[in-house]
Amino acid sequence: MVPFCNEPLAELYRDECIVVVNKPAGLLSVPGKPPNHEDSALSRLQRINPETRVVHRLDMSTSGLMVFGLDADSHRALSRQFQDRLVEKEYVAEVWGKLEKPEGKVELPLRCDWPNRPKQMVDHELGKPSLTLFQKIENQRPEFDRVLLKPVTGRSHQLRVHLAELGHPILGCEFYSHPEAQQASNRLNLHATKLSFMHPLTEAPVTFISDVPF
Repeated sequence: MVPFCNEPLAELYRDECIVVVNKPAGLLSVPGKPPNHEDSALSRLQRINPETRVVHRLDMSTSGLMVFGLDADSHRALSRQFQDRLVEKEYVAEVWGKLEKPEGKVELPLRCDWPNRPKQMVDHELGKPSLTLFQKIENQRPEFDRVLLKPVTGRSHQLRVHLAELGHPILGCEFYSHPEAQQASNRLNLHATKLSFMHPLTEAPVTFISDVPF
């Protein structure tokens, strides 16, 4: 059973084509199976405008920026940008331990771990390519590192798996962290902090930024 998320879904921008929101941790991106999984970012927005359409998703435990289309043409244009990897996405994570390198990349093939879904796993034979660029950024807590993440691909749980494979699982991660890292935070310390794309109507580049809440 998914608990109801009491935090509001903050709108950062709305016009006739799109709405950009800051999704709180603990809120689904889209509704799950009823009767206990109906609250979501999409369902809340559809109560304002029933034509709202989902373009991409964040894990329930991940907070941060999402864009939704408000009509069929805008939805199609945005979806094409995500599919063609024309959207710039940045995340910030707080991870267990200290990274040896200040920056680098993780490139591993991933697939669903079906007996343990929704978990994902590295599979060099059947997995699909995935690539994440990472860079250490300043953190006030000396025992943990804060990392800027730029996913080139968009596989499910990609950032969580990649950091766990580096030996630095994200704090609060319920799937890939060891008990100490999981208990180090009361939430998943992963936030979608930047989203850049071309406006579907004007085709002008737009960028949205969201402050890290942890």
